Amino acid sequence: MSKPQVLVFVDWYKPGYKGGGPVRSMMNLVDHLGDRVDLWFVTSDTDYTATEPYPGIVPDQWTKLPSGEHVWYASRSGRTRKAWQRLLTERSWDTVYINGMFSWWYSVMPLVLLRGQIQRRIVAARGMLLPGPMGQGALKKRVFLNAARKLGLYRGVAFQSTSADETASIQQWIGTDIPVHVVPNLPRKVDLSKRPARPKSPGQVRLVNVVRIATEKNIHLIIQSLHGLRGEVSFDLFGPVHHADYWAACQQAIAQLPANVRFTYRGPLPSEAVPDTLAEGYHALYMPNEGDNFGHTMLEAMCAGLPLLISDRTPWRDLERQRVGWDLPLSDLTAFTRTIQKLIDMDDGEYQQWVNGAFTFGVRYLEDKSTVEKCLVMFLK
Repeated sequence: MSKPQVLVFVDWYKPGYKGGGPVRSMMNLVDHLGDRVDLWFVTSDTDYTATEPYPGIVPDQWTKLPSGEHVWYASRSGRTRKAWQRLLTERSWDTVYINGMFSWWYSVMPLVLLRGQIQRRIVAARGMLLPGPMGQGALKKRVFLNAARKLGLYRGVAFQSTSADETASIQQWIGTDIPVHVVPNLPRKVDLSKRPARPKSPGQVRLVNVVRIATEKNIHLIIQSLHGLRGEVSFDLFGPVHHADYWAACQQAIAQLPANVRFTYRGPLPSEAVPDTLAEGYHALYMPNEGDNFGHTMLEAMCAGLPLLISDRTPWRDLERQRVGWDLPLSDLTAFTRTIQKLIDMDDGEYQQWVNGAFTFGVRYLEDKSTVEKCLVMFLK
């Protein structure tokens, strides 16, 4: 019996890594379902924010990668309506899977070309309709969504959400009658036998964040929360710069931090290096984003026994009760500062309870095989 054929549109894919969560989601999809589904990716031949194509890649033709998937690395000149029409019709696709909402070539154009057809289409909103992301460039996004609804762009299309909050956002912006598959993102496969040791002495804390540097990632909130702390604080920031003006303003604020706080920007981090980086003796992942539909780095941190300090706008909630971390309202800056001080003051005995709580939570999620089956059902039924 032949495997189902799924055509995937996504702005960036490996060897790229600067696009963050969607890239990781697609790699995990191959890891978990590649033996049961034939996955064909249409993507850019250039990484997010990069200007030069990937070295050694031949664009505008199918390339089979060692992990089994086929990838069409589209060049700038190769992104045409005619090329997309050919890709959509060259095989009998069981499902066309579209990642994101607002990318012209990788989200909008496939839907335009398939409008009115019976082809099975699934759009993964990727958190783009949540309140935080919708607050960035809100007018332009609202105009687009209104036009898309009037043009019937989403008629006959199903959506994927990863949480109840995201389902509500899809229904708000697309329509209450739209079919929605609630399927969490698949996690990275990790070796759970190698939980890092995390010794902790009172009076000091090491914090880390791995994130695209953009307004909605709240780097400015992190900087503000690091004032007024007693003890030694180290914060390492990894990730590509997306909003240059925003980052310039953040750098000015970093220069005003007190002497007991060391804030270090360490540049972009390849996806495959994230687990080892999170294992390097940090005490919490400090990631208060405006909103996430999943948060791959958050899950990978928990699987490494690293507690979370995040906002209450992700699927990871009620963390403090479970001794996994803290999910705090973005409106309460002092709550973040108080929690950091609590971490600073912790001794090793108390801190190890949080390490164990985070690790146990992460392991429980990874060992739940139901998400893989839900994903398969979404593609085929």
